[in-house]
Amino acid sequence: MKIGVIGASGYAGGELLRLLAGHPEFEVCCVTAHSNAGELITSVHPQLTSYSDQKFSAFKASDFDCCELIFLALPHGESAAIVSSLNPKAKMVDLGADYRLEDSDKWVKYYGGNHAGTWTYGAPELPGARDAIRNSTRIANPGCYATAIALGTAPAAKIADVKDVVVVAASGTTGAGRSAKINLIASEVMGSLTSYKFGGVHQHTPEIEEAVTRATGVATVISFTPILAPMPRGILATITMKLSSPISTADAHSIYVAAYQSEEFVKVLPMGHMPQTSSVLGSNYVAMQVAVDEHTNRLVISVAIDNLVKGAAGQALQNANLICGLPENMGLTGMGLGV
Repeated sequence: MKIGVIGASGYAGGELLRLLAGHPEFEVCCVTAHSNAGELITSVHPQLTSYSDQKFSAFKASDFDCCELIFLALPHGESAAIVSSLNPKAKMVDLGADYRLEDSDKWVKYYGGNHAGTWTYGAPELPGARDAIRNSTRIANPGCYATAIALGTAPAAKIADVKDVVVVAASGTTGAGRSAKINLIASEVMGSLTSYKFGGVHQHTPEIEEAVTRATGVATVISFTPILAPMPRGILATITMKLSSPISTADAHSIYVAAYQSEEFVKVLPMGHMPQTSSVLGSNYVAMQVAVDEHTNRLVISVAIDNLVKGAAGQALQNANLICGLPENMGLTGMGLGV
C-alpha cells in the first residue's frame, strides 16, 4: 500500500517513519514537513538511514492522491485545516487531537478554536473499540497520557469508583514536542522534577474521561496532575480510586489479568514486579501493575508506556493495520530496549 506522512519532522513523526520502514505491507511514498521542506530526512532524524536519499517535501494535497493511507502528525489544530483537501478515498489516522473529543464545549475549553468533529477513537484494547476501528476509515489516535491512563482505569469500573479518579503521571520531554523551549533544555530539566498544567487543566483530561466513560458506561471524572521528568521519553502513571468494597490485591490483580489476557500489547505483570519506563522503551507494549492500599481502601494502578510508540506512532500503526485488514501486530512486535 502507498503511504503518506504529513508532518514527519517531529518526534512522533520520526518514530512513525522508523516503524513504517520495517512494515512489510506499507510503502512510504510521500513525506512532508513544513519548516524542514527540502531538507534530507536524515538531517532531522539521523537514525533513519533507510531514508538517507529522501527529502521532506512541502505539503501539496495532490501529492497524496496516490496514497491509500495517510498519517497526519501535525500540531493540534492543523489537521482539520487540510483534511478536506486530501483524497476522500484514502484512509486516515490523525496523531493530533483535532478529532479526539466528542464534546465540542470541552474542545473550546481545553484547546480553543472551532471543534472540527469526531473520528473513531483509536484505543483498540478498550472494550468495544476494536470492531469500531476495523469498520472505520478515519481514526483519531489517542494522546500519550490518555493511552496510559484510560487503559489503567477502565478495568477498575467493576470494583472501584471511576467517578472520582486521581492520577499523577510523569512524562519525558519528547511529550512536549520538538519546538525549542527554555524550560525543556537539558540545563533546566536534568536533575529536576516539576508539575505543569497544574490544577486539572491538562488537555488530555476530557479525552480520558470520554474514553473511560465509553468503555465502562460510567460517567468518569479525572483529577490529573502531569509531571515533567528528566528523561527524553516514557510515561509512568499512578492511578488511584476508592474501592466499592474491600478486595484483596490478589483478587484485584486477577481482574486486571482477565481484562487483558487476550491483548498482546498490554502486559499485567506478575505480582511483585513493577512497571519501568525502560522496559517498554521503543516498543508498543504497556506494562501494568495493580495493588490495594488496605489502609485507605483504594485501588492503585501503575502503568508504563513509551509516549512516542504506544502513546503515538506505534498505536497509530496498530490502528492503521486494523483499518486496512492486516494483522494488528504487523510491524510492532519488537520488545522494549531495557537499560
